[in-house]
Amino acid sequence: MQKTNIAIFVSGSGSNCENLIRYFENSDIVCTALVVSNRADAYALVRAERLGVPSVVVNKAGLNNPEVMKPILEQYAIDMIVLAGFLPMVPDYLIELFPQRIINIHPALLPKHGGKGMWGHHVHEAVKKAGDTETGITVHFVSPICDGGEIIEQYSVALSPEDTVDEIAAKEHELEMRYFPEIVERVVKKLHN
Repeated sequence: MQKTNIAIFVSGSGSNCENLIRYFENSDIVCTALVVSNRADAYALVRAERLGVPSVVVNKAGLNNPEVMKPILEQYAIDMIVLAGFLPMVPDYLIELFPQRIINIHPALLPKHGGKGMWGHHVHEAVKKAGDTETGITVHFVSPICDGGEIIEQYSVALSPEDTVDEIAAKEHELEMRYFPEIVERVVKKLHN
């Protein structure tokens, strides 16, 4: 079976990016072929370099320009895109090029706490403010609607009223580290069936 080449799109520190790269290091079905960041100062680029994965920086104008992005993705024979803390909206042309092959992880149980501006600590603060008794991760296909694509899987964790925003974030992050690579792997296996 030919390996599925994934590109991981990131904007920040890249803990999920590193976790995915390490998880698929000896995989028979997935190759992490490329890391793409919209920020030159993203620590994820350092992680990718240390782990021997090529990376590129593409600003917002480049991301929105098919003449910039398509050649990059073709050069690395990308079959699927995984968003791991990538903040810009994915342009429609990419969604059309990769139908049901762009997935995102969101740090809450969608449809709660999703949409524009809802990322990272903003989400955890909203969970705390709402007095939610649980939080979790949502892995979903990317659609033109922010956080509106079909949900692939969700995992939750209980919260107590005493949990601080940082404790909520830590509990949610544990779910990301544990489950995100496995979900990506299951999506890839479905592509092959």
